[in-house]
Amino acid sequence: MEVNLMAVHWIYLLFIGIIIVAMVMKREVVLPSLIGIFIIGLVYTGSLIGASQALFNGMLVAGEDLFDIMLVIALMVAMLKSMEDIGADRIMVAPARRLMSNPNVAFWALGILMYFAAIFFWPTPATALVGAILIPIAVKSGLPALSAAMAVNILGHGMALSGDWVIQGAPGLAERTIGLAEGSLLPYVIPLSLITGGVASIMAFIIMRRDIKSPEFILEQEKRMEEMEAEEEEMEEESNPKGRVFAVLVPLAFFAAIIAMVVNQIRGGGSTALIGGVGLLFLIAGPVVQHGNESLEKIVDYLRHGFLFSIKIFSPIIPIAAFFFLGSSSCCDILGEGAPALLFDLGQALANVLPLNAFFLAFGNLLIGIITGLDGSGFSGLPMIASLGEALGGPQGINIHALVAVGQMGAVWSGGGCLAAWSFGLVATAGVSGVSPLELARKNFIPVVTGLVVSTIFAVIVWM
Repeated sequence: MEVNLMAVHWIYLLFIGIIIVAMVMKREVVLPSLIGIFIIGLVYTGSLIGASQALFNGMLVAGEDLFDIMLVIALMVAMLKSMEDIGADRIMVAPARRLMSNPNVAFWALGILMYFAAIFFWPTPATALVGAILIPIAVKSGLPALSAAMAVNILGHGMALSGDWVIQGAPGLAERTIGLAEGSLLPYVIPLSLITGGVASIMAFIIMRRDIKSPEFILEQEKRMEEMEAEEEEMEEESNPKGRVFAVLVPLAFFAAIIAMVVNQIRGGGSTALIGGVGLLFLIAGPVVQHGNESLEKIVDYLRHGFLFSIKIFSPIIPIAAFFFLGSSSCCDILGEGAPALLFDLGQALANVLPLNAFFLAFGNLLIGIITGLDGSGFSGLPMIASLGEALGGPQGINIHALVAVGQMGAVWSGGGCLAAWSFGLVATAGVSGVSPLELARKNFIPVVTGLVVSTIFAVIVWM
């Protein structure tokens, strides 16, 4: 399929390169993203008015798409703040604190719990559930916050979502696109997701072990241990019946929510809404029980605390996401009806020049998947990946299932998300961990790319 690349395509590619270079140099990329939107809007519409509108529309579209994640993080943080004031948080996490006795155990416990939660309920609600409660415990055990975020992100939004063997949203979309039998991709995507996730998580663990040996972290950990001992003494001295009641009710309520998800097959946005709604109920009940008549004002303080935390995390991400939304079908909402999906066009143009052998087609489809994932979705490029696998692999006698599975790894690990700092998954993880999304993406890069390369080589050798 021929693609007519216009000036806006090349400008878009140029700014992608500028953004990637800036990220590698550990510089902020909001300004290049905004300038890129303005210049593309100016060239495409031919007017300053159109370019100015593109800037605002891009921010609006990105904000609307990210708001559900912003909201659930804000509500969970607000709820945990109210539980902190009533004294339930320390009692509630005491058993898990004893389990996560050191950073090594904490890293794998977080990752494994996140994997199974994400497999059954999808990663974003699982992040709100697992991350918001367990990451603070893991950090207090000596695990760096960034390493905790990597464990949750790599095993949840990477390994679980790219395999997706329970809900089958990702492989199902690719199968339906080109008429493959239902479930026929699973024997390929499951091994590739496990290989990619295994390599990436082991490398992340090695990075964590190196980080905790730094003199700065050792000093920080000594201070944290003193704070923990003081907290435990204070908790033993204080006996707050209200806190103890909520310490039991909160875990039971979320466990009941998990059972409801399984029984009623609640998935995706529905499970995110259920988790957020349960958190909001406790945000209402906590101030009423603890503060009585003053609860009218206290709940506002808690909500303000939660939303300020969420906005602080997301404010630099929205303009970056706006730039990359130009690459997807959202481009029409930003530049106007009929605007081209810039990333998809560039991916199609790359496919047209790939050498037709198993090695180059596999790595080419992986690269195209990564490119389509840069829009921050991870799923929007799957129909294209599947179509390319069928069109390019079929005539050459190459295993189409394997080729499509490799492309799915690239799209989901990139945009699902572990590589794109503006993707839903990565910003949700960064939000509950209290770390910079850009720093998390940089930290993920080498482990994840290494895992993708290893799994693609495995696919070429074993299946192609």
